[in-house]
Amino acid sequence: MSVEQKLRKSIRDVVDFPKKGIVFKDITPIMMDPELSNEVVDHLFEIYKDQNLDAVAGIESRGFLFGYPLAMKLGIPFVLIRKKGKLPYDKISHDYDLEYGSATIEMHTDAVGHKHRVLIHDDLLATGGSAEAAAILIEKSGGEVVGFNFLVSLDFLNGEEKIKLFSNNITNLVTY
Repeated sequence: MSVEQKLRKSIRDVVDFPKKGIVFKDITPIMMDPELSNEVVDHLFEIYKDQNLDAVAGIESRGFLFGYPLAMKLGIPFVLIRKKGKLPYDKISHDYDLEYGSATIEMHTDAVGHKHRVLIHDDLLATGGSAEAAAILIEKSGGEVVGFNFLVSLDFLNGEEKIKLFSNNITNLVTY
């Protein structure tokens, strides 16, 4: 069975969460399966090991779950992209719109160096707002977004359209 098939089998649908009419793709069952979790990290390593990355950036908080282990396996830094007010050091920020409101994300000013090649990782690609905001932060720091990786993509929300402006190197392990 492929990694995609195993993930499909593991990801559960939660109806009407976080609000009525939404079917939430819950990845927490993956965390309960250490063998599958390791297989996901190994699979991601095989995809990115030859792409000359300087860092992996993970978007809070589920982007940390596989982004950090991937960075460690690749032997490169992991960049935390967090919600406003969560980082203690000098930071840059970017405001962006959500489906039902707005948000601000931040990154330490010393997290990404000039011309560093950065992969952005998150658990889910929906409308693309968070990933686009993360890409803007990377570029504000002088870095280059060389790709995006998501465990799950909800293609019917067209999130890839927003992030293709930064990189066409977009990998989704499972697509709905």
